[in-house]
Amino acid sequence: MTQSGRGRAAEQLAALGDRLDVNRIERDVPLAQYTTFRIGGPADLLYRARTADELAEAVSAARDLGVPHFLLGLGANILVADSGFRGLVIRSEVDAIDFLDERRVRAGAGVQTYMTLINETVSRGLGGLHHYVGIPSTVGGAIWQNLHFLSPPPGRERTCFIEEVVESADILTQEGDRKTVDLEYFRFGYDYSILHDRDDIVLSVTFRLDPQPEDELRHVMRENLKWRDDRHPDLWLYPSAGSIFKKIADVGAGRLIDQCGLKGHILGNAQFFHKHANIIVNLGGARAADVRGLIALAQETVQRELGYELTTEIGMVGSDEV
Repeated sequence: MTQSGRGRAAEQLAALGDRLDVNRIERDVPLAQYTTFRIGGPADLLYRARTADELAEAVSAARDLGVPHFLLGLGANILVADSGFRGLVIRSEVDAIDFLDERRVRAGAGVQTYMTLINETVSRGLGGLHHYVGIPSTVGGAIWQNLHFLSPPPGRERTCFIEEVVESADILTQEGDRKTVDLEYFRFGYDYSILHDRDDIVLSVTFRLDPQPEDELRHVMRENLKWRDDRHPDLWLYPSAGSIFKKIADVGAGRLIDQCGLKGHILGNAQFFHKHANIIVNLGGARAADVRGLIALAQETVQRELGYELTTEIGMVGSDEV
């Protein structure tokens, strides 16, 4: 960090100290460890919000004080710049799970859907979230992108969306109000919720699930995991951020990249995955610059050879521009 950067961070830290516990604000924290891509430079400041109240207060403080901030969950579907993030990263670690009755469960925004929440609900014989096993996401992230999965045989062989089991959510609005909203508020679509267009923050979500035999739920989970394993990278071996480009109806971004002969192409330590060309993997030590280079290569090649425009789906955090 430059001298001017240190001074800016110190000023931001002093300002935030009037609203947050300064002893819990970490400085110069590498972000690669908090993303599924395992890529990214340091955040000037990082605060871990462990309750809904702490999350709401941290976001409100950053907004009120004009401190640049970014809300981080599991770190999927994002690419953090090699230079990191100048400002405050608020990591959502709101992990409370409360079963409200025999069908409804309320989960904090930081709860991991693909591990914790799915296991908790399935072990109680509640189905609906089990389709998303193996997809890295927090509850907040699942709402942001309307998490979805194509359920293979012997499932229903259709795309399942998280909106199908959402009853309500507690949010902090972009205007600074805390309120409970229903399903319709989010205006869910494919890879879309109103959170793309409004700076609302999900604090917790209440899901309404269906009682089903646990053995049937776990059978579907095994089939879904097998389907994913055949097509998607193991994040332990090949860190990635999921699909890089947005879906192109009836064509598929990955298919276009493959047709241009780019599947398996390597730049630096990043590669278009050999099983799925719309996924870029970190072969070990990849930089954001490597990934950005592959993105530009795919966009230019597909446009030139096939006439399609590829638009990125992942979020770009920070900037490497001088």
